[in-house]
Amino acid sequence: MLLSEVVARSAEVAATSSRTAKVRLLAELLARVPPEELPVAVAFLSGRLVQRQIGVGWATLAEPPPPAATASLTLTETDARLASVGALAGAGSAGARRGAVADLLGRATAAEQAFLRRVMAGELRQGAQEGVMVDAVARAAGVEPAGVRRALMLGGDLGALAADVRRRGVAALDAAGLRVGRPVLPMLAGTAADAHDAVARLGPCAVEWKVDGVRVQIHREGDDVAVFTRTLDDVTARMPEVVDLARTLDVRAAVLDGEAIALRPDGRPRPFQETASRVGRRAPRAEELARSPLTLFAFDLLHLDGRDLLDLPGRARDEALTAAVPPAVRVPRREVDDEAAAAAFLADAVARGHEGMMAKGLDAPYQAGARGAAWLKVKPRHTLDLVVLAAEWGHGRRTGRLSNIHLGARDEAGGFTMLGKTFKGMTDEVLEWQTARLLALETGRRGHEVHVRPELVVEVAIDGVQTSSRYPAGMALRFARVLRYRPDKSPEQADTVEAVRMIQRGHAGGTAGGDGDG
Repeated sequence: MLLSEVVARSAEVAATSSRTAKVRLLAELLARVPPEELPVAVAFLSGRLVQRQIGVGWATLAEPPPPAATASLTLTETDARLASVGALAGAGSAGARRGAVADLLGRATAAEQAFLRRVMAGELRQGAQEGVMVDAVARAAGVEPAGVRRALMLGGDLGALAADVRRRGVAALDAAGLRVGRPVLPMLAGTAADAHDAVARLGPCAVEWKVDGVRVQIHREGDDVAVFTRTLDDVTARMPEVVDLARTLDVRAAVLDGEAIALRPDGRPRPFQETASRVGRRAPRAEELARSPLTLFAFDLLHLDGRDLLDLPGRARDEALTAAVPPAVRVPRREVDDEAAAAAFLADAVARGHEGMMAKGLDAPYQAGARGAAWLKVKPRHTLDLVVLAAEWGHGRRTGRLSNIHLGARDEAGGFTMLGKTFKGMTDEVLEWQTARLLALETGRRGHEVHVRPELVVEVAIDGVQTSSRYPAGMALRFARVLRYRPDKSPEQADTVEAVRMIQRGHAGGTAGGDGDG
């Protein structure tokens, strides 16, 4: 299929505000796309690349070559060229990447150029969010959206699923299941105001330490071990100690959910930046492994020796975890049925240096990819994961560095709505890193403001939310301060405007504060 057909349909989708119309328009196109090209079409229409990142910044895209007069690029050729750009590495790769992007854009018409530049820059916002695309894929294949949704949760790749459903129909959905070695989307958590709120909402429940680490999913089949992040990235080579530990378990096959964290010799957690830095090393050296070893805290078991456990109640999954994994590898957990016991557990977790506690329903299944009401996190403060939209040049000792950052939450239109600014909580090291990172994401300037692609997620603590006419949502953050940047989270995993509004209304439930994994 020609890329121009996808570009034209994308414009039509962006031009309508009706969800039903968006689904219909997308489904009509997807029904005509050859199965082998569906992964590319689904990715492009979702505003992303199949490869996710190919190392192209806005500077590379700022001055495209003259456009082609007629459309000739196919989806297959476009995707292959983008993959080759992402594969460039080593000395001279930056120049080669610029040349390859220019060659691709030179083959594209003006409309195709604009589309590709926005997709490569992560700026295609047309309202075709995952829920809309799931319904469109289902409609195009003539199957029920619920089946596609569950299969997606267990597979994690909507484009590949769309192709499989096109070829095999309902049989592809019936065959969908957890496969050891293929990551599933993690279950996410809402927020409770305090221990009393958590117990009031869940009743008798299990409480666990909320460990401030990196969410990991460990797959073991015999001696083969793979480790994935919450965004389904393979980080096996970055966590050799976790791999070695997984091989010591007395199991044939297992899928574990947990947190990897760097601890001090006394068992207290190191700052999250140290854990993130360790995980960021693609091939950690021996001295790095010795200096910041990772400890695994497993808190769920999704598969054991040929049996999927996702649909079992939480208590049954914990019993299986307890039988398969030694205490030193499991996150501390206990069952409580009253506020006092939960509050005491929370106080002990915080005293040990951890973020807070998780409260989990005893009867709830593992809802892969969902943010259900069965998991609640409790922290002593409100925190939000927001996206940086712009930053302002600093003054005084911060001259020459980007300081005051503009914070946005996800909105219903698929974009981000600004809720406030902050320059608090930033060390000199953070300011230096922040300046370099934001300049690499720059899309333009206005006065002393540098506007950036909405890709960088930052965790902030707030004292509350107040009514304000200054910002589009009619509310503003109170005393926001930076806790840390979250390179392990994508913009799509940032908190929503509605979650912030719930804090404003005095409700702690919903999605505010992240996903329960640090």
